[in-house]
Parts: sequence; C-alpha cells; structure tokens
Amino acid sequence: MPEAEDVQLAGIVLAGGRGARLGGVRKADLRRDGRALLDRALSACGACAEVVVVGDAPADGPQGARHGRVRFVREEPAYGGPAAGLLTGAAALGPAVRSLVVLAVDMPLVDDGTVRRLLDAAGPDGADGSALVDATGRRQLAMVLRRAALARVAPPPDAWSGLPLHRLLAGLRLVAVPARADEAADVDTWDDAARLRVEPRPDQGSPFGRFPG
Repeated sequence: MPEAEDVQLAGIVLAGGRGARLGGVRKADLRRDGRALLDRALSACGACAEVVVVGDAPADGPQGARHGRVRFVREEPAYGGPAAGLLTGAAALGPAVRSLVVLAVDMPLVDDGTVRRLLDAAGPDGADGSALVDATGRRQLAMVLRRAALARVAPPPDAWSGLPLHRLLAGLRLVAVPARADEAADVDTWDDAARLRVEPRPDQGSPFGRFPG
C-alpha cells in the first residue's frame, strides 16, 4: 500500500510506441528475468496510489491491474509521441493528484529505488520536479513532475500530437539525478535488448539465441 504522504502521488507509464526498430514487437511485452517490462515499470511505481498506462492493455493483464490501481488510456491520435502520452496520462488523473512519477516502459533497470531518489530530489523549493540523467547529462524518461508545473507549460490538446518532449519540458526546472550503472539504458533495438538481457515472450520468437549463463 502507498504510504500516507504519497496519496497525492500518481504514476504515468508511457507504453504506447510502435516498437518500429523491434519489428513491431510491443516493448511492454518484452521480458527481463521472466517479468514483462510493463510489470517492472508498475513495480517501480509502487509508491503511487494509482497508475495510468498510456498504451494498449496486454491480453493477460499486468500484475498491478489485479490490484485495481492501474488504468489504460490512449492518446488521440495514437502514436503521438511521449509528450502526447504524458499529457494524456496527466489529464486522465483525478484532481487530488499533485505529483507525477513518469516512466518509459522500455527502461528495464529503473526500479522503486530509482523512483525514491527522484522523489527525494524533487523536494527543493522552486523545483518543478526531477529527471534521471545519463553519463552525458541527457535527461531520460524517468522523472517526477509537479502536476501544476506541467499544466503551466502544456499547450492545448490539439497541439499535443507530435510535440517534442524537450520542447514541452523546456520551461521547467528539473533537478538532475545521475543514473547508476546502466539505470538510464532503454530498449530501442535488438542490440539494446541483448545487452540488457531483455527478450520477447516465448510465443513472439526471438531474433537472437538464448543469453549465456
């Protein structure tokens, strides 16, 4: 259960991409250590009272959905990009939510410890949130945002589709949280998947052999 101080905290998991460089395989269905990447992202949002997944629900349902805290929504039109997904997810949440944990589904090494560091870093007065950054200082799609700050920079809904995420967030003050090891790595290609020991479901087949060891 979420802690009492976290009842105004909600999660948004961005899982609506095409997986074009993976041959159309849905990233949410990929597995690491036998667990779907969607379930891993939901576990990372364990402090959230509710979670909105922007993307299609898997046929077998994620583990978190069985606890009644997960809803699925879709940006309109579909495949509008991460900024459209973020804004759609935020719009689907109730008025009590004050802070948002935002995670891309394709970052398999992000966990609840990552989220806790992001939440701790987002605390300073004047900050609009925090974002995980890689070794080059580039922001990754693991962040905490104050909802009021996001609303301040959000354009009208008819301008959401195709909006670059960096343009949406350009006016926000986000505290940088350095990634640990490969925490900031994401799965865009099958080479990325192999390096991060991520595989398709058995019924989807695999473009590479089983991982050694």
